[in-house]
Amino acid sequence: MKIVEKMAAKAAHNSSCEGVTIAFLGDSVTQGCFEIYKRQNGNIETIFDKRGSYEMGVFDILCTLFPSVTVNIINAGISGDTAPSGLVRLERDVLRHAPDLLVVCYGLNDCGRSEGSIARYTAALRGIFEKVQGAGTELIFMTPNMMNTTLSPHIVEPDFVAIAQDCADKQGSGVFDAHIDAARALCKEMGVTVCDCYALWKRLAACGVDVTELLSNKINHPTREMNRLFSYELVKTMFEA
Repeated sequence: MKIVEKMAAKAAHNSSCEGVTIAFLGDSVTQGCFEIYKRQNGNIETIFDKRGSYEMGVFDILCTLFPSVTVNIINAGISGDTAPSGLVRLERDVLRHAPDLLVVCYGLNDCGRSEGSIARYTAALRGIFEKVQGAGTELIFMTPNMMNTTLSPHIVEPDFVAIAQDCADKQGSGVFDAHIDAARALCKEMGVTVCDCYALWKRLAACGVDVTELLSNKINHPTREMNRLFSYELVKTMFEA
């Protein structure tokens, strides 16, 4: 049964059906990271706000649609994480909890210019998908948001400027596009449902929206409001899958 069918069954037969568990595997955006800052010792830190994350948006929407159904959320996002790291910790952080649905979102930290970057990214995703499918867990791959396209005047810290410039170059040169295209192709090959939020961000940019200003750190973390885009699109995908 799909996640929506399980929730409907629980709503109809509350005492005889279990609640549902939804897990989310990904990087800083999944974990709920927003603005960044530098400590006096030079370490770069981020503002954590789990209530502003897209997982909590999904939780709120599902609780509105199915108010009597218990929805358990597992946030397995880690700031700075990559798909290869996610594959390593998949069993520990996700599968041992036997979730009904897993949402996977990687790409921002996997994007590189070196030859073989796309191959490493897709190989790790393939490993994740195979293990999840083998466990019988419903699976959605959510494409990430765009990175910054310009250098925002809000960024003045030299280290942040360097990071922003690197991300803007990857975004503008098509390097990031190529990684996401490869992930989509893999999902098509393996029959994995895709929630294509990246396509929505690209459409916004094509229509003249300054997508850099939709990022809380002006680099790669969506604002709290834009996290809701992920939430709504994921719930929509759950109902369409």
